[in-house]
Amino acid sequence: MKYVAGLSGDRPTAATPAAGQSASVADLSTRDRVTQLLLERGATTAAQLGSALGLSPAAIRRHLDAMLADGDVLARDQTVRGHRGRGRPAKVFVLTDAARVRCGTHHYDNMATAALRWISRNGGAEAVEAFATDQVAALEARCRAAMEDAGDDPLARAEALAGALTAEGYAANASTIASGGQLCQHHCPVAHVAAEFPQLCEAETAVISRLVGTHVQRLATIAHGDGVCTTHIPTQPGRARSGKTVTTVRTDR
Repeated sequence: MKYVAGLSGDRPTAATPAAGQSASVADLSTRDRVTQLLLERGATTAAQLGSALGLSPAAIRRHLDAMLADGDVLARDQTVRGHRGRGRPAKVFVLTDAARVRCGTHHYDNMATAALRWISRNGGAEAVEAFATDQVAALEARCRAAMEDAGDDPLARAEALAGALTAEGYAANASTIASGGQLCQHHCPVAHVAAEFPQLCEAETAVISRLVGTHVQRLATIAHGDGVCTTHIPTQPGRARSGKTVTTVRTDR
């Protein structure tokens, strides 16, 4: 995907070895593949990574241990919803902020944050909200054009929206769950900025609601420390009409 830049550009290659370098070109290539999977999927277990890459448990552990030592990933207990069996929960791995920076995801964070702080000081919260709404307008227009043949069903539209968002670099996917549908975005280009200015998340959630044509609920965001931005689409929601959307956005995580 266009937004993914591997870590090898920030590491010495076998052609120009650095002093003390021990990683082979193959190791670097595999590490880049691990990085890309974590960027796309968010929190992932070692078993899931190994299965996706065709690596043995010992091999994937070797790469993850090296990435942990280098500060590229963090390990934490997997969140289990509902009943959990005996034993400790599995560990999941997520990219660190430093690794995301090397993937090209936060190059303009400092400038964007400074600009929004200036807008907030001089125009207040309403000005920040207006800026956020304006920023997602072009994205909404492009996604709407890509969804012309999606029909009226909210879940079908969510699948079409996932494809449109993926083309925009958000690494999105949609799935059906017992209570309706779920739209997941595994990449957020403004996560650090949105952590301070949740109006960006709120504007994006409103766009999702308008595009799928129904009320939606944002359950998790990368900006608030979750591995994936997750939006719930209820089975029997209230319809969004005339561009006016009722959204529920959690900003207390």
